Amino acid sequence: MRRASQIVAEVLDELVAAVRPGITTDELDRIAESSTLKRGARPAFKGYKPGDVVYPKSLCVSINEEIVHGIPSSRKLKTGDIVGLDYGVVYQGFYGDAARTVPVGDVPEATMRLLRVTREALYAGIAQARVGNRIADISRAVQEVAEKAGYSVVTDFAGHGIGRRLHEDPQVPNYFRRGMPNPRLQEGMVLAIEPMVNEGTADLEILSDGWTAVTADGKLSAHFEHSIAITSNGPEILSERANV
Repeated sequence: MRRASQIVAEVLDELVAAVRPGITTDELDRIAESSTLKRGARPAFKGYKPGDVVYPKSLCVSINEEIVHGIPSSRKLKTGDIVGLDYGVVYQGFYGDAARTVPVGDVPEATMRLLRVTREALYAGIAQARVGNRIADISRAVQEVAEKAGYSVVTDFAGHGIGRRLHEDPQVPNYFRRGMPNPRLQEGMVLAIEPMVNEGTADLEILSDGWTAVTADGKLSAHFEHSIAITSNGPEILSERANV
């Protein structure tokens, strides 16, 4: 799982370096797939079918008001956009999954603040991923950072366990409500923690493609994710580059 997650990190580095005004999201998808195959892995999302609709591409690319699961196309990025890059691979039967949201060229400071806060929410959640804590400790930490900054957390999607399947139990919500499943964290668990934070309302809509989730009010959304191992020495971020 370390190697699977490192491949995800390496591919995301390449994608972030490739983001520029004028590049199409299809081009980013091709970079991701080619880079993955060269490393002896395969894209985890391509052909994924949790419901009625198969995901047709390797990369999820979500722009501006798109929260998650944007499908690559001929659409070109433009200066002032923000783009969420969500990627997963399978390596020797194990999965890795991570996401980053980055600016395209110059963006307003208010937009950069959304990205900073969402990333801070992710790391606040990671800090709670310790043996003996519970899922709710992660959820509360993410929610507190986002809402204290005046944003909302998406409640329709959640982080998840990950291992021999892309999505495993337990679910890792980015918010806490009484009565939700709240298992204790145990050594050896691996979780994908992934805050999705909106500028405005938490409400969302799914587009006609059956995948792309967008904010109901058209305001911006950001998404960051890491795959985390629960160890006796604290959380280990598997999808962070080992040499960084």
